[in-house]
Amino acid sequence: MTSRGPGKQVRKSAAERRREIVAEAARIGLEEGLECVTRQRIADRLGVQSGLIHHYFPVIEELVAEAFTSATTEELDGLLPEVDTAVAEPGADSPLRTFQRFFTLISGTEFDNISKLWLNARHLSRYRPALHDRVVSQELRWCHRIEQIIAQGVREGAFRCADPWSAAVRVLAVVDGAGAYINTSADRRVEPLADLARTLAEAELGLAPGGLKQPPRRPPE
Repeated sequence: MTSRGPGKQVRKSAAERRREIVAEAARIGLEEGLECVTRQRIADRLGVQSGLIHHYFPVIEELVAEAFTSATTEELDGLLPEVDTAVAEPGADSPLRTFQRFFTLISGTEFDNISKLWLNARHLSRYRPALHDRVVSQELRWCHRIEQIIAQGVREGAFRCADPWSAAVRVLAVVDGAGAYINTSADRRVEPLADLARTLAEAELGLAPGGLKQPPRRPPE
């Protein structure tokens, strides 16, 4: 289990090698689609024999499912980090600021590949049971994370929402729905849909219109 190529070869632990394989599979899924996650494709990019990939993942569908989970977990933690209820700086990482940042980020193009991955995975999950289970699990994980942030905001008095779970499901449905056009007419639909999820969330959380817009950064003094 060593990497090929010039120079000194470094033997990696089983855990390190497995993480490396999953990470590369996730990158391929994001850049090219989950159909392109094959042992040979990963081996070529890592500079190893395809048999090494088979050693860790005898069933390729398990690797595809793991790659999807890795990519979408990283996305979730980047876009919606869990709220810290004991922050040192007042207002830092608050539910309100977390959502303001979230809706600003998803309105841009930085996360287009992850939107394509979700669309890709939902289609393939009709035929791939292992992937189907991970898609369902990640959908629920997203909903629970949004629910957690809403509930914390309600406790802090920043939001008014009687049913955080239902609100979370509706918000995520609109976010995903807007992303459904990512492979086709996104260029003609992005602008009209840009504020749809944020506007819905403001209504769900009892905020005034524009309450989830991220304030402009102050120039350094």
